[in-house]
Amino acid sequence: MLSEKIETSINKQINEELYSAYIYLAMSAEADRLGLPGFSNWFKMQFQEELEHADKFFNYVLERDGKVNLAAIEKPEIGEETPLSLFEKALNHERHITACISSLKDLAKSESDHATDVFLEWYVSEQVEEEANAQQVIDQLKLIDGSPNGLFMIDRELANRTAAPAD
Repeated sequence: MLSEKIETSINKQINEELYSAYIYLAMSAEADRLGLPGFSNWFKMQFQEELEHADKFFNYVLERDGKVNLAAIEKPEIGEETPLSLFEKALNHERHITACISSLKDLAKSESDHATDVFLEWYVSEQVEEEANAQQVIDQLKLIDGSPNGLFMIDRELANRTAAPAD
């Protein structure tokens, strides 16, 4: 059984993960508007991944005999963007999610909730990967320095991303 603090915090994290999905869906639409189908695909795959993350938390609460409390999802703040600004926003958002996961992990340790602490290990590793993936694209975009040919090549590379198998 989850403590009230842990249950409340995980429910908040479910909302964070759903918001993450929502923001990546908005980024996908913006990349499509920019005529970058590969970038749009990358963000759409990220959208699907974030839904899976929310679902893992959702199921965990239920497995621990907790109550899921869904909250409203905030509107993403995505305007007219560049490929670089989209990925910078993605990286900043992933850093926010990393901080959320770290706070949850600290709470699980303080509550001596070993099951939740172990459950969160997957998310800790996942966040390292999430930040690295966004940083890699940022580095490539900076390297090409606005070159249309370089942007075309990155777009083609990002078009190859497929949904990762759910863990």
